[in-house]
Amino acid sequence: MRKVVLGTAVAFVAAGCAVAALIVRHRMRKSGRLARARAIVKEIEEKCETPIAKLQLVADDMMAEMHAGLADEGGSKLKMLITYVNNLPTGHEKGLFYALDLGGTNFRVIRVQLGGKELGVVKQEAEEVSIPPHLMVGSSHELFDFIATRLAKFIASESEEFKLPEGRQRELGFTFSFPVRQISLASGTLIKWTKGFSIEETVGEDVVAELNKAIERQGLDLHVTALVNDTVGTLAGGRYYDKDVHASVILGTGTNAAYVERADAIPKWHGLLPKSGEMVINMEWGNFVSSHLPLTEYDLSLDAESLNPGEQVFEKLISGMYLGEILRRVLLKLAEEASFFGDIVPPKLSIPFILRTPHMSSMHHDTSSDLRAVASKLKDILEITNTSLKTRKMVVELCDIIIKRGARLSAAGMVGILKKLGRDSGEKQRFVIAVDGGLFEHYTLFRECLEGSLAEILGTEVASSVIITHANDGSGIGAALIAASNSQYSLVETS
Repeated sequence: MRKVVLGTAVAFVAAGCAVAALIVRHRMRKSGRLARARAIVKEIEEKCETPIAKLQLVADDMMAEMHAGLADEGGSKLKMLITYVNNLPTGHEKGLFYALDLGGTNFRVIRVQLGGKELGVVKQEAEEVSIPPHLMVGSSHELFDFIATRLAKFIASESEEFKLPEGRQRELGFTFSFPVRQISLASGTLIKWTKGFSIEETVGEDVVAELNKAIERQGLDLHVTALVNDTVGTLAGGRYYDKDVHASVILGTGTNAAYVERADAIPKWHGLLPKSGEMVINMEWGNFVSSHLPLTEYDLSLDAESLNPGEQVFEKLISGMYLGEILRRVLLKLAEEASFFGDIVPPKLSIPFILRTPHMSSMHHDTSSDLRAVASKLKDILEITNTSLKTRKMVVELCDIIIKRGARLSAAGMVGILKKLGRDSGEKQRFVIAVDGGLFEHYTLFRECLEGSLAEILGTEVASSVIITHANDGSGIGAALIAASNSQYSLVETS
């Protein structure tokens, strides 16, 4: 009997030891995973570092590329496109003007009544229209006829509050957010379609001429005064309200910048110098590249697997299209190499672009003690459940690393523009940058970091005269304002 008891005791002890060993091994494995995860996070943090010295170098490179792009076509990755916009709105414009904003699967038609310096924008109306998918891959004739038909319907709904002086033709600013080779203020040939459009016969054609033909088929008495993109529209919208707006930046799904340059500082401009002495330049800064950009393995793989490898490098670091995808790639590595979400890699984590920047923003702005929003997004988007608080904290840390890099690089780009214009020194004159786009508008931590970084790079004294302002809906009303400031009628009061 004593032997049985002793044997049982030994068995219990052995079993206990085995359980203890399993617990120890589990804890060691868990500890090892956590250490590996921390090492991965630490590595990306170091690779994404943007000390002031590095940001100054990025700004210097931006300025150098601007000079090169203005010198001759193809002289830089920055296209530095001449927009032919040399009369920006002053606030004195009066009359009724229209805008058409075509930049994706929807387009907008806008009308605005301007009342001069005293009344400003008297009234504004807009309508958004979805483009049927078959028209995005059909014929040029069908697409522009559809647009002109809806434009005619919108004009027909014009109320008595909108007043067109007798004997005058309606004028329209056309925002066309696709790659265009601009020929004049009101003409430009399509280089290529993007965003799901594929109508080969339109490529190489003047998009304003295509729109005008469709307008004529509708019997509309409407003149297209200006062809602009959303960034130039944002600059015009900002200038209308503030004469010290000299540059604009889009920080949304994509990114771009435009600014006012001295016409005599554009070597590749061979035409007569405009009376204003100025010319708006569309930088297409998303294509900026510099050896000082802090690139990681995640950026390099994203670029290599993109539809345009080696292109839009700056955009892939700072714009809303890509920030969530960079985070997904880091989380996937953590899942594969550190079992960050358990022994099985969550299947949805392998789907490119499933994690969008708005999701990232929700997690990054989570201030709850248990990071409930982070847990919710991981569950809803990636079907990852039962995450620990430590895991959720690391996810927020990664959001912070990726967003800070994007915001600080955006600020460095702005400083590059200031350097090009000689406005990065102690000059006290106000310099306002109008910014539009969902990333800037809705991602508070991004916006705050950008503003703080700009002040950090420039120094307190210079930064005090550089103002960043949110210019909402530049792509819409901005085009109408450019139509107004470049009206064919001398009767428009611009004095």
